[in-house]
Amino acid sequence: MPSYHRAVSVPPWFTTRLLALQRAIAVALVIAQGGIAVTGSVVRVTGSGLGCPTWPQCVAGSLTPVAHPEVGPLHQWVEFGNRTLTGVVGVIAGLIVVAAWLGRPRRRRVLGLALVQLGGVALQAVIGGITVLTGLLWWTVSVHFLVSMGLVWMAVLLHRSLAEGDEPADTLLPRPLMALQVLQGVVLGFLLLAGTFVTAAGPHAGDSDTPRLALPVDNLAQVHADLLFLFLGMLTALGFAIRALSEDTVLRRRFRVLVAVVLSQGALGMVQYWTGVPEVLVSLHVLGAGAVVVATAALWVASRSRGPVPSQGVDDVHERLDLAEQTA
Repeated sequence: MPSYHRAVSVPPWFTTRLLALQRAIAVALVIAQGGIAVTGSVVRVTGSGLGCPTWPQCVAGSLTPVAHPEVGPLHQWVEFGNRTLTGVVGVIAGLIVVAAWLGRPRRRRVLGLALVQLGGVALQAVIGGITVLTGLLWWTVSVHFLVSMGLVWMAVLLHRSLAEGDEPADTLLPRPLMALQVLQGVVLGFLLLAGTFVTAAGPHAGDSDTPRLALPVDNLAQVHADLLFLFLGMLTALGFAIRALSEDTVLRRRFRVLVAVVLSQGALGMVQYWTGVPEVLVSLHVLGAGAVVVATAALWVASRSRGPVPSQGVDDVHERLDLAEQTA
């Protein structure tokens, strides 16, 4: 029997609305991944890290808060609320996977980035459980935060992938400047890591009985500040190069946004340190860290081009039709 292949067409209105929906979900995912880090900081500064002392249940025998002789209701609900938001992030990640799967053509890179988000949420749930079950060991809290920042970065890449093609990345800057961007990303990673060390040695552990990192917090804060200055120095060099070598308005605008965000975050960090790390400023500083990651990732994707978005409406996977031979 002969085999025939037929392209599966999709109505234009469907693809247009689906692409808009994909982009909206991707924006929501960037916000949600950064937001869950902020609510996690609220858990820490309110001393609610063990408000739900077990996992995956809140207390033994109940998924939701119940009266407990050793845990106040406020601490329970703060921690439970943060866990509930993890479920919300998971739903958003699931929606982007479904939306990516429905896209025509089905784009492997977009689907892969969407699956990273869904897998990342599952990983974060496990890390959160380990954090609780180990009594908020400082390094588990650090890992929890750093994974969140990685997922924020990947969410920005996902959002960008919906507005570009699938060709190999073509850099818009000379190779040395692209290498500088890579190095800048590495420095950002160490900057975030140093920030978690400062937190680990500071007063906001998430529970008053949790052991802290036994290192001088002043020294750790100085290392954190030095890494910020290094990041700013690299950013300044990159800015002069962009101004001299690139006329791309998007790239220049993204650079200005990143500078503004980094300077604001640095100022907030200094005020936070000088005023004795008040709770509100701690959470704002975590929000600022997420904003720095978003702005850095946005500059990263703006310096690369993968061509136009593929034509919508025709599936890249053909439907196989096996038809019986007809006799006269």
